[in-house]
Amino acid sequence: MHEDVFRADDGYGSATQEPLPLPLDFEAHYVMSQEAWHSYALYRLGANDVAERAVHRAFLEVLRNWDALLAEANLPQQTWSILRRVVGDEALCAAREGITAMPSTIGLYPALLKLPQRQLDVVILRYVQDYSSLKTGWYLGITARTVDHHCRKARERLAPVYHRHRGTSPQKKKEEAGQ
Repeated sequence: MHEDVFRADDGYGSATQEPLPLPLDFEAHYVMSQEAWHSYALYRLGANDVAERAVHRAFLEVLRNWDALLAEANLPQQTWSILRRVVGDEALCAAREGITAMPSTIGLYPALLKLPQRQLDVVILRYVQDYSSLKTGWYLGITARTVDHHCRKARERLAPVYHRHRGTSPQKKKEEAGQ
């Protein structure tokens, strides 16, 4: 944890410099939480290097907000929510990278990547990671109704790809149903 926080007295940032002193209560929180945080991140992300990166990012965010977090009623709950958000962000990045590597004969995956960022995040969390609208909303900081709205808009944007592959169109279906 110390390697990212150095004195910048001489303008250089080498690992041989003395680390900045961290608040003692932060160090205690780090020592007490690190193992559980890493286990959680490893379970959710599946790879040790990704889990370590997520935990490191989370602790750096906790450190940046340490004074404000100390004023909160439940410090462990507040810091855990930071970890969950960072781990969710890492999972989203991995899912986005996975989509680019997937073969697509109908052009669905390239179409997914053309969605606005919020719609893509919602699609990944709802349909790839199979989260509920409520849980997806929690990760993204939006309501479940807004998640459902983004899902609906994403499906509308993706519909032409689907219908082009099937040789159908929404208009053609309406015409056939009216006959």
